[in-house]
Amino acid sequence: MKTYSKNITLPQSRVPELLNELASKIAFFVGSKERLLTDVPGLLLSRRTAPTAPASVAFEPSLAVVAQGRKRIDLGRTTFIFDQSRFLLTSLDLPVISQVIEARKEVPYLGFLLKLEMPVVRELLSREEIQAPEAPSDSPAMATGATTAELLDACCRLVDLLDTPQHIPFLSGLIQREIIYRILRGREGARLRAIATLGDQSHRTAKAIAWVRANYAKPLRVEDLAKIAGMGVSTLHHHFRTLTAMSPLQYQKQLRLHAARERMLIDSLDAASAAFEVGYESATQFNREYSRFFGQPPKRDIRTLRSPGAAPLESVSNQ
Repeated sequence: MKTYSKNITLPQSRVPELLNELASKIAFFVGSKERLLTDVPGLLLSRRTAPTAPASVAFEPSLAVVAQGRKRIDLGRTTFIFDQSRFLLTSLDLPVISQVIEARKEVPYLGFLLKLEMPVVRELLSREEIQAPEAPSDSPAMATGATTAELLDACCRLVDLLDTPQHIPFLSGLIQREIIYRILRGREGARLRAIATLGDQSHRTAKAIAWVRANYAKPLRVEDLAKIAGMGVSTLHHHFRTLTAMSPLQYQKQLRLHAARERMLIDSLDAASAAFEVGYESATQFNREYSRFFGQPPKRDIRTLRSPGAAPLESVSNQ
């Protein structure tokens, strides 16, 4: 089995063949389910037989490849649409609006989602001399890129490991490194490279973002956050908004709302208890902001999510 073929170039004419191969593998392993959290670390396969309603979800650093169908992601006011021709790369923890926009029973949406481990990204950058174009300074921590034959080939080989689980502990890491290497060499990987590079402003901003994510229930002072990043307040605001399409306070609020939703759904907390656990001081304010963000009050939203046939929360962090 091929495992790490970064120096092998495959002709782009093989893309349709490899897309069909990946679609067949995903369909086989997912079966009639809507998603499969596989035994390969960080790999999630998904299937939808109809378009979905827009849903507020949380993405971690990840690669999303569509073998069949089309999907839309809204990050702030920026929209990313990706399908068989383009993949989606997420370089930071980001709250987004997600929606499958092309799927039907005869030709379902089939997706491949791989969580990216930042320590592996840094390891590759320290060992490899990767020459690639830089991204515009105002580009967010999310991008689409052309789906190549080499990338699809690596994705197919990663899914193949589900047939031989005894090889997963050794080979999955090698193939994931190949996938990350190929991403880093493209223009869309520039922001991922910057975030992983010590000293870069994107890396320092990512430190502040990571602090908010780890401490979302605590009061947030932007001045303290700027010290963590080693930046001035206005500089941090600018880079924070560039990467996440929102201010630090907006980002914290969305993290709190997502966390409260999971507490109510998974731990069966009532709305008031969930609100206080994630840092809200007012249940009334929580209910108002929750309804505005998720489209309905907490109790009704959780009842909808628990109803038969409801889609599971789509979150890379669930892995």
